[in-house]
Amino acid sequence: MTDSDASGPVRPAGQSPSVPAAAAELFGPRLAAAARFTELLATAGVERGLIGPRETDRLWERHVLNCGVLAEVVPAGADAVDVGSGAGLPGIPLALARPDVRVVLLEPMERRCRFLQEVVAAVGLEGQVSVLRGRAPDAGIGPEGRRFGVAVARAVAPLERLGAILLPMLQPGGVMLAMRGSRILEELQDARGSLGTQGWHPVDVVVCGEGRVDEPTRVLRAVRSSQPSRAEGRKGRGDGERHDGRQVRRTARDSRRSREVDRDQPTRGQSRST
Repeated sequence: MTDSDASGPVRPAGQSPSVPAAAAELFGPRLAAAARFTELLATAGVERGLIGPRETDRLWERHVLNCGVLAEVVPAGADAVDVGSGAGLPGIPLALARPDVRVVLLEPMERRCRFLQEVVAAVGLEGQVSVLRGRAPDAGIGPEGRRFGVAVARAVAPLERLGAILLPMLQPGGVMLAMRGSRILEELQDARGSLGTQGWHPVDVVVCGEGRVDEPTRVLRAVRSSQPSRAEGRKGRGDGERHDGRQVRRTARDSRRSREVDRDQPTRGQSRST
């Protein structure tokens, strides 16, 4: 999540927003932990520049509940990564609403990682949530080749770019859940072809929180195909070179030259006659 500077009244640091009725249904026995997280956003989050001071009046509705309802579309027992977590949105509300889901908060900025680590400890999520400093490839491509079952993202990048970022981080059949705004259908129309080429299928839009929150959350849901994408296929057929007619002709020409050189070279232990 990016830092916000939206307009609205500024709440003094230390004064946390009241708990809406929908939060009790969504977070259940973890409501107190969710309230503590919201309080930290309104205080330390504002002081450290992770949350805009004008956002404090709508932290529950626009941020915590908005992210928490993502739990409706996350598979049971999933291993999830929150890419570009920022202040812990959507990863922390997702973890609070779904104790069965393990969450990695991936964030490149050290000061935000420190905040996230403090939040995880303060709300009692140490056994379920971990913080990883780095960018998207660091979480999916490493010595252990780790892959996730779910990748969630909020306001990280345009859909075409986001799809390319998240694809290597997910195992085949893994799900990308990208929280978007009111223009999500227009964005999908523009990006659908590129997402399909990258290896996402099927791709659709789901609405979370209907009947539970005032403003439901729109989410692009895409599944990583079990088949390699076209880009991955090209990479596997020639170390990333283009596998087209020009490459085939070039390969054949190089092969002929190699045979001609071999005929001209003396065999081992012999000298060329003059």
